[in-house]
Amino acid sequence: MRKHLLIIGFVWPEPKSSAAGSRMLQLIEAFQLDDYKITFASPCAKSDNAFDLESINVTPSSIELNNSSFDTFVKNLNPDVVLFDRFMMEEQFGWRVSEQCPNALRVLDTEDLHSLRKGRQQAFKDEKTFDDSYLFSDIAKREIASIYRCDLSLMISKAEMDILKQQFKVDESLLLYSPFMLEPISKSHSENLPKYDFRNHFITIGNFLHEPNYNAVLYLKETIWPLIRAKLPQAELHVYGAYASQKVNQLHNEKEGFLIKGFAENVDSVMKNTKVCLVPVRFGAGLKGKIVDAMKNGTPVVTTSIGAEGMYGNLEPNAFIEDNPEAFAIKSVQLFEDENSWRAFQANGFNVINNRFDKNKHQKILLNKISKIASQLKQHRMNNFTGQMLQHHALQSTKFMSKWIEEKHKNE
Repeated sequence: MRKHLLIIGFVWPEPKSSAAGSRMLQLIEAFQLDDYKITFASPCAKSDNAFDLESINVTPSSIELNNSSFDTFVKNLNPDVVLFDRFMMEEQFGWRVSEQCPNALRVLDTEDLHSLRKGRQQAFKDEKTFDDSYLFSDIAKREIASIYRCDLSLMISKAEMDILKQQFKVDESLLLYSPFMLEPISKSHSENLPKYDFRNHFITIGNFLHEPNYNAVLYLKETIWPLIRAKLPQAELHVYGAYASQKVNQLHNEKEGFLIKGFAENVDSVMKNTKVCLVPVRFGAGLKGKIVDAMKNGTPVVTTSIGAEGMYGNLEPNAFIEDNPEAFAIKSVQLFEDENSWRAFQANGFNVINNRFDKNKHQKILLNKISKIASQLKQHRMNNFTGQMLQHHALQSTKFMSKWIEEKHKNE
């Protein structure tokens, strides 16, 4: 009998809009390799950019927050594995899954460590150095509790795994390093990409609903791009991203070569014709999909330490890494003008894709870990008393809050 995976999505996957969307499709592909039947359910409304899940034999289903109809839905579905897309979905639906399908393996895909991203953002706003006082926040209490309540949490960044193990003392048995799972770069692919002389201009890209991306574009506009433009007066910066608001479009200035291009229907086509990708993110977490897109298309990068975090391990980066805006601009010009550096960084990017994000390797690791935990689920949970304790309290507080909201809606 086929195993059944239920994914509870925070949003419907949009691989053309965000790295999170691409990541979700990578997870789906991994489970399909093990012949899982997959249902994707979400309480979120679908946008025009939502991926057609039925085209890859995934059953879509709409669900409601704070509604007991989900109890019937999940009980009838009776999944073997439930994957929560971000901890907020585990908070909302985890207790219902635990009640109706107690033997289902519960997996959390963190996407990134939200408490880390939010803490860094707050420290940035406060103009202070990020430290544990920003990390140990209320959102961290919720997120870490969710990690404990699940049988396994997928971590996209080893840096974030280290934070969970060292700062929060989360046991390693509850965590799995599961980064982007990408097709290796073949020699024919790399040789067919446009060469240095056939590329021009700079690019930056990212979903504008994601605050670190908007902040990075603003940083480019106000601080970094004028420094680059002073050295390269004919250069242009092409700014791509989904959901560009009016405040984003107002940054467009043709005289300055700062061009808001909006949504990129095909990221590869615009990335592979550009000479350098700029990623000056000043806060955030997880892995940067835009840097992966640049590596795949042979486009070297200039980024910050936040942008590079978790990306390269011990491998040589495809990027200059600079946190000082003046140094960032200098390295951007250097990479744009120096073909030898450009070619070396391009080769580094291909090497990182092939040795750090090989999908065949990470798919096997993920499926083996799921299978191992499933075969000894009772003992695995016995070894996680903190999770049992939090599960007990979540079944009380979250459950009755949700039931109260449901009754309130009935009376409105």
